[in-house]
Amino acid sequence: MKNADGSVLIKTGNTHVICTATISEKIPPWLSNQGWITAEYSMLPASTSSRVSREITKGKKNSRSQEIQRLIGRSLRSSLDLKLLGEKTITIDCDVLNADGGTRTASITGGYIALKIALNKIFNEKKINNEILTPIAATSIGIVKKKVLLDLNYEEDSQADVDLNIVMNSKLEIIEIQGTAEKKSFSRKKLNEMLDIGTEGIKKILAIQEEF
Repeated sequence: MKNADGSVLIKTGNTHVICTATISEKIPPWLSNQGWITAEYSMLPASTSSRVSREITKGKKNSRSQEIQRLIGRSLRSSLDLKLLGEKTITIDCDVLNADGGTRTASITGGYIALKIALNKIFNEKKINNEILTPIAATSIGIVKKKVLLDLNYEEDSQADVDLNIVMNSKLEIIEIQGTAEKKSFSRKKLNEMLDIGTEGIKKILAIQEEF
């Protein structure tokens, strides 16, 4: 999107999300001597099989959207030193064009690239050292019929006994884990297996991100 400081269309299977980054020279009034990253997330009306109502018509975000955009913001803030950013706010907007599972993890992965593109403009102007940015990526893992699957689509996710999302940085350090026994409890051994498979998926995503 030409008016954004950074933008990317991320596709993971049939989940498509457009992520944009906008830089403002203002920061929230409760901050000083540092920057801030915030995020907004929404699903477009025709992104699912049945129309999703625009949240603006209801006057507020639903709880799911609020939870996801907070996750995106937390994840992206971990990717850089906000004090070195200076007094700037970067807003990451994630709009789901087509939803087939894993929209939050795609938003985090794509949001990082939009952020990187936006920051590259500042880096090129030599206003900020580009070493402040650490790559991050996210993916989903689940257990379906006793089998651990990576990056579940909607059909797989709807049948999953366990649903888990993981966010990691390029050092393969964990930023956040969201795990739920949707239908059946799971063992520590299964958790470790899911984390191992998720880590391998993250490695592949990080390798693709290096191209930007």
